[in-house]
Amino acid sequence: MDMKEKILAIAQRLIQTRGVNGFSYADIAREVGVSKPSLHHHFPTKADLVARLMAHYTEQLETYLASVSEHQNTTIDKLKAYTALYRHTLDSERICLGGMLSAEALTLDAQILPLLRRFFDVQRQWLIKVLTEGTSRGELQLVGAIDQHACTLIAALQGALVVSRSAGSVEFFDHTVDGLLSHWY
Repeated sequence: MDMKEKILAIAQRLIQTRGVNGFSYADIAREVGVSKPSLHHHFPTKADLVARLMAHYTEQLETYLASVSEHQNTTIDKLKAYTALYRHTLDSERICLGGMLSAEALTLDAQILPLLRRFFDVQRQWLIKVLTEGTSRGELQLVGAIDQHACTLIAALQGALVVSRSAGSVEFFDHTVDGLLSHWY
């Protein structure tokens, strides 16, 4: 892992556990073992760091969703694999990077907001495709607009991560996922 990757990994962990406003370059420098000016060499500003991290996080998501589409045959299996990604985040005692940044959207640099919107749009578009296919194949029983169901699932997962974390229990997350998906099939 090169220096840039180390910096990004530490920044991701700090944002997912504390929020973007809950850490400084000094925190990263201390963990990496370099000076703050050295960090600025790789990422001139905190906004540059967060923007690169958000772009990378979205790229990882796209790769994961492509793999799910390729390797999971049924709509239910695809949805379970999608929700498992969120559950893994919770099991890692973190909040989704996109969700954490959304909570702090009013304080983010303008360059980050389009990247954040893209992160959620990638999920929404993938879910629309999966839900449309599942409905056409008779695997899902959805009433109403597919787009609404996609948005509902994303929002429910993001909210369940936050509440489960504050409750100190994965049960809230699991009940949310099971309760929502059980109405669809």
